[in-house]
Amino acid sequence: MEQLHIDHITKRYGHQVVLDDLSFDLAPGKIYGLLGRNGAGKSTLLNIITSRIFPTAGTIKLGDQDGRDNDAVLGQFYLMSEANLYPKRTTVRRMFDMADESYGGFDYQNADRLLKEFGVPSTAQLSNLSTGLQTAAKLTVALSVNAAFILLDEPVLGLDANHREVFYKELIKTYQNKPRTFVLSTHLIDEIQQVVEHVFIIDDHHLVEEGDVQAMLDKAYAISGPTKDVDEYTNGLRVLAQDELGNVKTAYVYNQLDDQRILPDRVKIGHYDLQHLFIYLTNGGTNNE
Repeated sequence: MEQLHIDHITKRYGHQVVLDDLSFDLAPGKIYGLLGRNGAGKSTLLNIITSRIFPTAGTIKLGDQDGRDNDAVLGQFYLMSEANLYPKRTTVRRMFDMADESYGGFDYQNADRLLKEFGVPSTAQLSNLSTGLQTAAKLTVALSVNAAFILLDEPVLGLDANHREVFYKELIKTYQNKPRTFVLSTHLIDEIQQVVEHVFIIDDHHLVEEGDVQAMLDKAYAISGPTKDVDEYTNGLRVLAQDELGNVKTAYVYNQLDDQRILPDRVKIGHYDLQHLFIYLTNGGTNNE
């Protein structure tokens, strides 16, 4: 399977800019996180990738093939979103058949097993289910459909803690059994930290950071101690946020630390998690450079 290239994508509605010159690649067989605040443009980007809407500028290519009006390319993508695009009175079982008709090779056995895990009746009409069970039904389709790129927009909307746990477990299981590319666009960053391999962070309509999760966390440091010592140690580093209580400061650094930087005796170094890194990156931050 070829890489998916998002190349200089811009989307405007009149004078309103929703996405501004986004470029990155999605490799085959990886689990990605797409992170951003409300209104950052995540859903818009997923809809552009699947040609539900078109960009103002830029291209989406699978390998060297343009995705626009290309059924062979679009047939590799499946988007599960909050929007209910199914006809009224569509049953859960009919959702399976529609996925099979569109993509072929739908995994009915896996889907039936997932329905039992989620407690969703196959004969129920999607519109009659609660928000959480609608999400579970749509996730069942997404985890069983025969597509190379599975795009999940707010995939745990309305799910309780037990069903969210089922989803993450089943996502890993289906990924191991049949490697595909998954993109999770979600607000529950703390929950996906152990699931996704690589994240893209969008803020103010731009891509502000991307990288493998572990590599990003390896340079996310919490430096704490007396204010004067912390300031001296972090001088020249990228400081995203700071907390102060009396004479004690914690600086949240996003930087590699070299061995030649002398650590004062009263200064301690720890790490912070992906959710806080996202918060600090999208809150502006300051540099001690």
